[in-house]
Amino acid sequence: MNHSQSAQSAKSGPKLITFLLITSVLTTICYAFLVGPNPQAAFGLGVIFSPALAAISTQLCFERNLKGLGWKIAPAKDLLLSYGLPLGYGLLVYGVVWLSGIGSFSLQALATQVGLATPLTIGAFWAYLGETATVGILRSALLAFGEELGWRGFLVPELLKRYSFAATATISGIIWAMWHYPAILLVEYNNAGAPLWFGLLCFTGLVIGLSFVMTWLRMKTASVWPAVLLHASHNIFIQTVFNPLTSKNSVTPYVIDEFGLGLVLVVSGLALVFWRRGAHHDTTL
Repeated sequence: MNHSQSAQSAKSGPKLITFLLITSVLTTICYAFLVGPNPQAAFGLGVIFSPALAAISTQLCFERNLKGLGWKIAPAKDLLLSYGLPLGYGLLVYGVVWLSGIGSFSLQALATQVGLATPLTIGAFWAYLGETATVGILRSALLAFGEELGWRGFLVPELLKRYSFAATATISGIIWAMWHYPAILLVEYNNAGAPLWFGLLCFTGLVIGLSFVMTWLRMKTASVWPAVLLHASHNIFIQTVFNPLTSKNSVTPYVIDEFGLGLVLVVSGLALVFWRRGAHHDTTL
């Protein structure tokens, strides 16, 4: 490590502490209004954008500018990869669920859960899917940006100044997972039908696995946008397509969604692939 790298590493400590402190304070304040005696749903957006606000505040405080948060547009192939990965691992997991009988493919379930007219026709299904995969992704990306500017825009580059790729991916993944715990414990962001502890474990494993993929994309592209797009694609396809398409039974909650074993296992395999790639990648952003 040269003198410049050593200075960067020393400076990153206070920056990391400041970012995490601001994120924690903003998130706590928003949850106080979100789950208090008079719940105000608007503060849900405050929770989502807390990491981004903390990243901007910290960067301005220490650097007096917003450079280094990964604003540049990534190459099209990396954006396409980010968009397609959730669709791919979602099709794999839910395809196995549907074919094995763990859960049934059901247009009726989709229509009921997302408020479409019933009975749902094939034409209406494809129209819903097309809108979801385009306009829906854009809406989802706006919300994902509220998190990703913090996690991958700020946190990952700062951690990489001090730690290896694997350590950075793991630490940022644990922080990302823990930040979601209040939502899982307090506002029913979980998979009904399975024990809460099981959902917490599966969700944590999934998020850490995804963190390896997103950290690699951040390193490779020096851009936050692939992480934003992957996050948005995951949310839109898993939460508004695959989950609603699945008719559930007593076993299904243990396998599907972000709180079941299916996605954890497949994404863990992806994490191993990107771990090997990241271990040999230049960590200079």
